[in-house]
Amino acid sequence: MKTIIAIIEKAEDGGYGIYAKDDNIPVVGSGLTEDEAKENFVQVLNEQAEYYKGKRGEYPNWYSDKCEVEYKYDVSGFFLSFPFINATEFAKSIGINPSLMRKYKNGLATAGGKQKDLIQNKFNEIVSKLQIVKF
Repeated sequence: MKTIIAIIEKAEDGGYGIYAKDDNIPVVGSGLTEDEAKENFVQVLNEQAEYYKGKRGEYPNWYSDKCEVEYKYDVSGFFLSFPFINATEFAKSIGINPSLMRKYKNGLATAGGKQKDLIQNKFNEIVSKLQIVKF
């Protein structure tokens, strides 16, 4: 089974956009809600694969009928989708410079691979702690 990584972005106007992380996959979806954007992304993905097959007689190498889409947020999209999470306080809690995190949040800087891994690992630790919360 092939897995396509799709990045979720939230626009300032409230809509959502989703694009394939792999530059070789020419697919972009959009919608007013995250679910609409996901549905649109899958629809466009299938349409692009069918178009390719119609032109070349076979599906593109990135596609199979059992294709799975794995959705991820970019750092900016994460903070826009979850505005109740304060970027400054989040940065302090995971040991990253708050000013740098605000730049990531606003799209003024892009986290590198090691930085993304650090953010993800610390975020996973927070989620693990939150899972034991019972009200």
